[in-house]
Amino acid sequence: MTLLAVVSYTTDTVAHDGIGLGSAIAVVCSWQRNRSIFWAIVAGIFSWFYVLYFALTRLPGETK
Repeated sequence: MTLLAVVSYTTDTVAHDGIGLGSAIAVVCSWQRNRSIFWAIVAGIFSWFYVLYFALTRLPGETK
């Protein structure tokens, strides 16, 4: 197996097995607001839906 094939396989595996960008943003936003692992997991499941909800319902202290 060549180095290029290994890099390509590794990149594909990480992209398919990792969490998505929306889930990562949702978890961070939820943790910042709630400080709860449970709600961070729920937000990660809802992904971009939670990110949109968070953006629409931001509190004044969360605008920075």
